[in-house]
Amino acid sequence: MTDTLQPDGGPAPGLQSGTASGSGAQAPLEDAAASRLQLVWRRFLRQRLAIAGLVVVALLFGVAYLSPYLGRWQYDQLDFTAFLEPPSASHWFGTTQNGFDVFALTMRGLQKSLVIGLLGALMATALAATVGAFAGYFGGAVNTALVTLIDLLMVLPAFLIIAILSPSFRGHTWLIFVVLLAAFQWMVTARIVRGMTLSLREREFVHAARFMGVPGWRIIFRHILPNMASLLIIDATINVSSLILAEVGLSFFGFGVQPPDVSLGTLIGDYANAALTFPWEFYFPAAFLVILVLAINLVGDGLRDAFDPNAQGHH
Repeated sequence: MTDTLQPDGGPAPGLQSGTASGSGAQAPLEDAAASRLQLVWRRFLRQRLAIAGLVVVALLFGVAYLSPYLGRWQYDQLDFTAFLEPPSASHWFGTTQNGFDVFALTMRGLQKSLVIGLLGALMATALAATVGAFAGYFGGAVNTALVTLIDLLMVLPAFLIIAILSPSFRGHTWLIFVVLLAAFQWMVTARIVRGMTLSLREREFVHAARFMGVPGWRIIFRHILPNMASLLIIDATINVSSLILAEVGLSFFGFGVQPPDVSLGTLIGDYANAALTFPWEFYFPAAFLVILVLAINLVGDGLRDAFDPNAQGHH
């Protein structure tokens, strides 16, 4: 049997469980996968804006989590000697009307928004991959049920539903909010994954695995989804910025992260009215939000160009 090429350019991993046995047959496949990763990495390194975005994201992540050791104040500490104080040596980003340090609040909000974006993106991408692959591979009643679910969720007003459900979960963990965000973020990708699965299930390596009695779920997770790695990585990256913006929008209206915790969305919402009178309260969180989302999108564009150079001319 000849090697079948993956959509991503390497040999099909399904042959690992096909005609070849032992590490000798797996070695060429592993070498091909490693070579492809090296090629993608070299392409990514040529994307200067993407590298800049990656550096900015890493710096923001590091500063956010090192901030308790960098500044003098914690986000929940009050300075009763400094109310609405502009940026100074003691309060780098100034203080609020209650005496909270704006730098500490902004860094705490950045932490929360980053975690919400990352966790939500992982959940949404994993759900999209699983549902789309199962619908495309098994077909029949499974496909009908899952496609109906996808279509139903796509027409529902996600913002309104989350806004209605959020008050019911006040006082509970913020992870429930992340689950709600992810629950309305996966449908478009699931349809794409389903379409790719319909094509991949007819490939020789899938037929070989099925002929050997490999269960359908194992074929999906071991042979089909790895062929969509580039799509899923890019989708997860873009979902991070999308979910951060969704969190900001919901928190702005009071439906997201709840006090005493803070996020960039709650800070922007709480201090929007002070944008002209005490601008440091509003503009520091807003600036970090813009920089973060822009940097993540640059990384996503770079990954897309690295995995698919032909897409570069269609931006």
